Formats: sequence, C-alpha cells, structure tokens
Amino acid sequence: MKKKLVLLFAVMMTMLVLAACGADKEEGTGSETEGDTTKKVLKVGMEAAYAPFNWTQNDDSFGAVAIPGSKEFAGGYDVEFAKRIAEGLNMELKIVKTDWDGLVPSLQSGAIDLVIAGMSPVEERKKVIDFTDSYYTSDYVLVVKEDGPYANAKSIHDFAGAKVTGQQGTTHYDVIDQMDGAKKQVAATDFGAMRVQLMSGAIDAYVSERPEGITAELAMDNIKYIVPEPNFEADPAATAIAVGLKKGSALTEEINKVLAEISEEERQKLMEDAIANQPAAQ
Repeated sequence: MKKKLVLLFAVMMTMLVLAACGADKEEGTGSETEGDTTKKVLKVGMEAAYAPFNWTQNDDSFGAVAIPGSKEFAGGYDVEFAKRIAEGLNMELKIVKTDWDGLVPSLQSGAIDLVIAGMSPVEERKKVIDFTDSYYTSDYVLVVKEDGPYANAKSIHDFAGAKVTGQQGTTHYDVIDQMDGAKKQVAATDFGAMRVQLMSGAIDAYVSERPEGITAELAMDNIKYIVPEPNFEADPAATAIAVGLKKGSALTEEINKVLAEISEEERQKLMEDAIANQPAAQ
C-alpha cells in the first residue's frame, strides 16, 4: 500500500510540473524570448507599395524586413524608421502589409499597433487616430510624360483641360481642386496604377510628393516630375509624415523620444539611401 501511495504521489507531481510548463509556454506565444527577457511584438502597418517610403522586394538586401506569411520583404524609408522605433521600444518588429484604405481601420481594431506608411497627420485623420511628431517633410509635385502636352508646365494653373488624379484617401487628390481648368479624374488605388494610366494616356498627370516623383522617373521611361510654382496651398501637416497610433496610445510619448534622437542629417541620409536602394534604381 505504501509503495502504491508513493507511486501515485510521484505521478501527480509529474502531472503538475508538466501542466505548469504548458502554461508557461502558452503565455509566451507571440513573443520572442532572449534569456530572461521577453520581447513584445510591434505590429507596423504599411502598403509596401509607395517607394521610396516603403516597397516590396524579394530578399533582405539593404536592410529589408521579412513580411510574415509571405516570401516578400519590405524595404524603404518607413521601414528604417520602424526598425529604429522597435529597437528603441525594445520590441520585435513585425511588418503587416496592408492596403492604404485598410491602415486606419486596422489600427483602430488592434490588428496593427502603428501606421508607418508615409501618412500625413491632417486634421481629418487626427479625429480618429493619434500621431507622433513628424519624421519627414516633403512638397507636392506633378508627374507627367516627358513628351506629353504638359511636359513644360510650370504652374499648377498650366493644366487647363488636363486629366489629373491622385491616390484615394490622400491630400494629393484633394488639392487637384486648386488647379484651374483641370479635369479631376476618379482617384486611384495606388501609385503603380497611376503610372500605368499616365503611360497609356488615360490621365495627363498625377499629384504626388517629391520622393515618389523621383522614384517615378527612375522606374519608368518617358516620365518626369514637376515642382510647380506656385505650388499647391496646403496645411503644413499635409506635407509632413508622422507615425499613426490608436487614440490614447501610451506609445506616443516613447516614440517621440526615439524620433528626437534621429538627427535631421540622418533623416536626409536615410531618404537619399532609400531613393538609391529602391528596386527601380537597381
């Protein structure tokens, strides 16, 4: 009887130890363990289709980050900032490739923690999400065909009769209303689509920002960008780029501290590198 009781006690202790181990393993799901430190995952949403801010490539060259669930990698200016922010927060970076129109809803639902996607902190967006301090400031450009009827345009008012568009849900599309006589077309889903439309003659121009204009010139033959004078009138927030967060996020102040440590010189160098390293430039 004593032997049976001892054996029963040993079995029960073994089961308790196994159960405890299983519970510990379950609690660690979705995190990376380094020694005694557990890193939380930072889920960052971006299109990975807006070079040089963010793009998709087939390998990890130039510091690109793997996109989970695919064989693709995300690279670009936004990715470099995402890496620095994740490091500053001591978190593991996870890029979540998301359509532009899905970024804010994904943030609100908790599917992602941050939007780092060349997004401007305009008032309309600030009503539904929060933003950090800006990490880049650009200006508007118009992208046209080199041999097209508007190749020599200088001002936003030199596009009378032109078919002009911009990406949906952006200030690029909104400012077309300032162009005297321009024919505002249906908004496009992405910049790749606008380049195809431009080359086919479906549109005469599209509104973008200078880094994307440089990218378009590199990516396509017979395309150029124009910095119009006078340029579009816009709130300074419309040409600034910031990190988007869920309303009331506790990360805002911490991320601002990380951004403050990145000098203006380093920011410019990161953009120059992004322009040079994007797939269109290779």
